[in-house]
Amino acid sequence: MSRFIILIAAAGMLLAGCNDKKSQTEAPRDLQIQQQLPSGHPDIGVTSATSVAGVSWTVPERWSEGSQKPMRVATYAIPAATGDTEGGECGVFYFGSGQGGDVQMNIDRWVNQFENGKPKQSSKEVNGMKVELVQIDGTYLAPGGPMMQSSGKFEKYRLLGAIVGGPEGSVFFKLTGPVKTIAEAEKDFNALVQSLQK
Repeated sequence: MSRFIILIAAAGMLLAGCNDKKSQTEAPRDLQIQQQLPSGHPDIGVTSATSVAGVSWTVPERWSEGSQKPMRVATYAIPAATGDTEGGECGVFYFGSGQGGDVQMNIDRWVNQFENGKPKQSSKEVNGMKVELVQIDGTYLAPGGPMMQSSGKFEKYRLLGAIVGGPEGSVFFKLTGPVKTIAEAEKDFNALVQSLQK
């Protein structure tokens, strides 16, 4: 009987040790991601930011904070429109002062994330900052991972993008999802753009 109790206690200590080891390996993994970020990239914390590179914005009420992802300042989840099986997502990116390429290079990159993507581009000024806007409709290739490979084809998708010339570099807002969902979210996206402040 005492041997049985000792075995149970030993098994419990072994499982606890495994859990401790797991938690110890998770933190360094986050640190490795942080170390891979370009110079000047903001720390990736547990909560989403609402300012970076000297630019702040207001998050629309209908949007909720999404899961943190490498290379993003913030991620917002957009509710699905009636009839759509999934919602949209808005990623906010900042790569550091003078980093990430020029505006057209990034718009071209977004266009190439669609099959035969044809962008509608415009620009405006918001509170003293130049903002380049783009809309792309079509079959989205959903790039992801370190090599930005396609994770599948999603038909009838839309991208709304805004590239803001902030005091400390460009800030990128990229909203993607099913056409109907993004059409419903466009008013919110435009409100976010209008809320931009230095």
